[in-house]
Amino acid sequence: MATSSPTSSCLDRATPSTASQTFSLRYDAECAHHDFSAPFSSNLCYKYNHSREMSRPTKANIVIDMEDVDKDDEMGIDATEAKTSRKKRSVVWKEFEIITNSGDMKARCNHCKHNLAYKKGGATTHLKRHLKLCTPRKATLVGKDKGPKQSLLSFDVTEGDEMLSIFKYDKGKVREELVKMFVVHEYPFRMVEHEFFTKFCRSLNPKYEPIKRQTLKLDCMKMYISEKESLKLALAGINKISLTSDLWTSNQSIGYMCLTGHFMDSEWKLQKRILNFCPLEPPHTGLAIADSISECLIDWGIEDKISTITLDNASSNDLAVRVLKENFEAKEKLHFGGKIFHVRCCAHILNLMVQDGLTEIRDVIENIRESVKYLKLSPSRLYKFNEIVKSLKLSTSKRLILDVPTRWNSTYAMLECALENKSVFSRYKERDYNYKWLPSDEDWKRAAEVSKFLEVINDVTKVFSGRKYPTSNLFLRQIWKVRKMLNDMSTDNRDFVKRMTLKMKEKFDKYWRECNLVMAIGAVLDPRYKMKLILYSFPKIYPADDFQRHIDDVP
Repeated sequence: MATSSPTSSCLDRATPSTASQTFSLRYDAECAHHDFSAPFSSNLCYKYNHSREMSRPTKANIVIDMEDVDKDDEMGIDATEAKTSRKKRSVVWKEFEIITNSGDMKARCNHCKHNLAYKKGGATTHLKRHLKLCTPRKATLVGKDKGPKQSLLSFDVTEGDEMLSIFKYDKGKVREELVKMFVVHEYPFRMVEHEFFTKFCRSLNPKYEPIKRQTLKLDCMKMYISEKESLKLALAGINKISLTSDLWTSNQSIGYMCLTGHFMDSEWKLQKRILNFCPLEPPHTGLAIADSISECLIDWGIEDKISTITLDNASSNDLAVRVLKENFEAKEKLHFGGKIFHVRCCAHILNLMVQDGLTEIRDVIENIRESVKYLKLSPSRLYKFNEIVKSLKLSTSKRLILDVPTRWNSTYAMLECALENKSVFSRYKERDYNYKWLPSDEDWKRAAEVSKFLEVINDVTKVFSGRKYPTSNLFLRQIWKVRKMLNDMSTDNRDFVKRMTLKMKEKFDKYWRECNLVMAIGAVLDPRYKMKLILYSFPKIYPADDFQRHIDDVP
């Protein structure tokens, strides 16, 4: 039989109190050989494994353990650091964050930013209960098979009737409307990344997902391709299409050409669509213009459906029309024998005619133009002028306007405003001795005559520029009105009126010497006029020996 060591036999015979003291002595002795960097609980387990004969630790053992903790504090060992760190395993911490608020630790909800009580190692039941009631969290979970099941209702207006329907957030629809907004209002793409634009959209719907400007650009191109295909299908069912085109140069010295198609849809409503808007490489010759238009027509598949094309009166456009006409004639796709293929822009002809007339009477309105220029060069002068206007209780709705040499309607606006404030200029002269361009009474009379004439031209131009209604039936009557006014003014005895009228009649005869069949056909198709307007107006528009030929040309 093996003999027991003295120590073992002493422990076997010891009372619980004695065993507890012996365990403490052994613990103190062996602590000197043990690494205190290990957790305190490991030290305790180490001692217990070497004294298996001992009974379960008594209350004395627990007291000894706490005393040992105090010893650790005295030796600089932090009990919290001694514990093994453990990762938070509760799912609530995916939606909460720990913050310090006024020195106290709080659990903040990531959805509603509400602070809840937090204790390290404490329960998370109250956090789970909060997540179930959190309204912003419910809103983010809609459509993910979580959150509330109640549908949102919205009012849809269809053909003037309000209909109650179920609202469903459609991300694709939002992106589509966003593209339309940026295209129609010409907003810069970078606006979609602005902080407050995103905040505004999220205030309308918290589920809005912001996008990058590159994504918006791609969406715009996708919509362009989609709309182009839809328009191609619509144009496939159209028999005849009329074209208008114009060229201009941007402030970056880049030339652009715009081509627009006009047609009647299946419901006999006038429609227009921009078919091409592209840069045009210089030089802008007639051949370059004709080639660009032909490429566009082929791309849209409408090269055999063109009935008319309207351009301004540049010489390069005349060459382009001649080339296009020859191409259509070679394919036997020239409608009406080409008699109505080229339509000159009537508004442009009026502009050229008035510009030529105004060059002959610059001296008549020179003092008025210089007066307006002098006043608008200085804010203080303009302020004094407006104060006089208010003292005379005149209308302040119209401000002084300085005309632009290339726009005759700006000259009309300048004269109209100046004539309304005629009495103000003389009173301003009394307050400003440097003002030297006060118009005389004769200047005001001449300006009134010129303004009266320009008012008629302005009204005619507005009729020509109508966009939401057919205008071809209105042209002939307006042209007759202008011709009649020129004939009446040519008999005036005043020299400046004769000079202006003679110059304008030359331009009128240059472009309208030959009958414009489109205007004549439009007037005949108007049930109010028919052939009566042709028979009445042609003798007044064309020479006596030529008007009958033009009447006979009308089909």
